[in-house]
Amino acid sequence: METFDYVIVGGGSAGSALANRLSADPSNRVLVLEAGRMDWRWDVFIHMPAALSFPIGSRFYDWRYESDPEPHMHGRRIYHARGKVLGGSSSINGMIFQRGNPMDYEKWAAEPGMETWDYAHCLPYFKKMEKCLAGGDDFRGTEGPLVLERGPAANPLFQAFFEAVQQAGYRLTDDVNGYRQEGFAPFDRNVHRGRRLSAARAYLHPVLHRPNLTVRTRAFVTRIRMQGLRAVGVDYTIGGRAESVAAGEVILCGGAFNSPHLLQLSGIGDADHLKAVGVEPIHHLPGVGQNLQDHLEVYIQHACSQPVSVAPWLAWWRRPIVGLMWLFRRGPGATNHFEGGGFVRSNDDVAYPNLMFHFLPIAIRYDGTAPAGGHGYQVHVGPMNSDARGWVKIRSADPRVKPAIQFNYLSTEQDRREWVEAVQVARHILGQPAMRPFDAGEISPGPAVSTPEEILDWVARDGETALHPSCTCKMGIDEMSVVDPLTLQVHGTEGLRVVDASVMPYVTNANIYAPVMMIAEKAADLILGIDPLPPLEVEWYRADRS
Repeated sequence: METFDYVIVGGGSAGSALANRLSADPSNRVLVLEAGRMDWRWDVFIHMPAALSFPIGSRFYDWRYESDPEPHMHGRRIYHARGKVLGGSSSINGMIFQRGNPMDYEKWAAEPGMETWDYAHCLPYFKKMEKCLAGGDDFRGTEGPLVLERGPAANPLFQAFFEAVQQAGYRLTDDVNGYRQEGFAPFDRNVHRGRRLSAARAYLHPVLHRPNLTVRTRAFVTRIRMQGLRAVGVDYTIGGRAESVAAGEVILCGGAFNSPHLLQLSGIGDADHLKAVGVEPIHHLPGVGQNLQDHLEVYIQHACSQPVSVAPWLAWWRRPIVGLMWLFRRGPGATNHFEGGGFVRSNDDVAYPNLMFHFLPIAIRYDGTAPAGGHGYQVHVGPMNSDARGWVKIRSADPRVKPAIQFNYLSTEQDRREWVEAVQVARHILGQPAMRPFDAGEISPGPAVSTPEEILDWVARDGETALHPSCTCKMGIDEMSVVDPLTLQVHGTEGLRVVDASVMPYVTNANIYAPVMMIAEKAADLILGIDPLPPLEVEWYRADRS
C-alpha cells in the first residue's frame, strides 16, 4: 500500500491551495484525490468566462445535487451545481471574488474558541493569496497566486445602474473588498487575460512538476480508513478498481455536501442516524451535517429599450465569432458578465449589509435560458445573513448514493421579512430616473407581483440557490461543533481534518470562494506547524462609526 504524509480528499478550491502549500516542503509527500476529471486546457466550457452557464447541469462537469422537497417553497427540489472537475466549483462558478464584510469575521470570533478567526487574523491570509491588479494597500495584496481583475463595468447599462443606486440613496465605494464593503462598485473577479483562473489553475497546475506531489483524477473516495479514532488512510475507486492508500493525515476538502457525507460514511456523525442507515458508528459527533447555510437569490429582470445589452451575442450563429475573439483574449467571451454590484442594509436593525446585488447587462439564468424579446438587464439579489438552517444526512451506506439535503429556505420570520425587503429595494433602485432611458418594463417577477404575500410566493416558486453551501462541519468548541478552530482537527479524532466551506460557523456576506481560499491558506500554516501570520489591525467601515 502506498503511503503519503498528507492525503487531500478533493481537488477543488481548498484542496488545490492546500496541495500547493503542503508540497512546498519537498520532504512532505502529498496526494490529491479528485473524483472529477482533469480541467484540460482545451476545454472551452471551463476556461471561457462567458461560457459559465454550459457546465452547470452537465453530467460531465456537475455533480448535479438536488435538495429534498423544500417545505416552504411549495415542495420544490432546489437544484444545486457542484464542480465535477479538478478545481471543483472554482472551475464552473461565476468567478466573483468577494471576501464578505469584516463584521462576518467578528461574528465568527464571538463564538467560544473562535477568537483567532476575527477579521484582523483573517486579513493577512486574504492579502497573502491575492494579486489585486487594481493595486495593493492595507487591505489588498499584490504578490499572491490569485490574480484578480476588476470590472471593467463599461457597458452603458452598468453606468446607468451606478447612477441609479445613488439616486436611490446609496453610495458608491472604491472596493467592496477594501475599507468599505457597503455600497456599489465594479467587482473583482477570478479572470485573467480573458481566461477563468480557477483554484487549480492558480495553485495546482504551476506545481504539478513537484516530485512529492501526486494528483489523481476520477478517484472517488468511498471511506476514511480508521484505526480506533485515528485516520490512517482512505479507500477509493479509480478506473473501476478498488484502491487504498495510507496517510499520516487525511484532510477532507470536499465541500459542504461531500465532507460531512464522507465523515458519516466512515462512522463519524450522529450515532442513531448512522445506525438507522446501516453504518456502524465509531464516533458520535452530532454536529456533522448540521447547520447547513446557503444564499438563495432571485433575478429581477427588465426588458431593455435600447440595443446595448449583450443579448445578441447569445445567438448560435455568433458563437464561432465569440470563440475566435476569445482566442485573442477579448470580446464577449472574455468576461463573466458579473462585473459590478453592491451591498446594502435593507433595514435599520442590521449592523452591516444584509443584501447583495449583482448587476448584469443581460437577462439570463444560470442555466443559460433567457426571456423572449431580446435585449434586457437584471439584478441578482437576496439576503446574505439568513437565519434559516438545514442539514446534510447520509441516506445509505453505499457511497454512490447522494446524501439527503434540506436547506429550509424561507423557514424563518427574519428570512421572509428580508426577502420582501430585498425585492422592494431592488425595484426601488431599478425604478430610478437613470434607468428610464433603457427600461422597457419588468419581465420578472412582473407587475402582477406586488404585495408581500405575492413576493414571497414568487420567491418560493422562482428562487434559486446562489451556490454557496457552507457550515456543515463548523469550527467551534460547543457540542454541535465538528472541528477544532485552532487545528481544524475533527473533534475526538487524530490525523483527520476538514478544510473547506463546511468549517465556517456562519456563511459570509458575499460569495464564498474568497473565504474558502483564506481558510485554506491559514489551515496550511496550522497543519505545517508554522506560526500563523500576525493579525493586521486596520480601521474598516462600520455604519455606527462612520
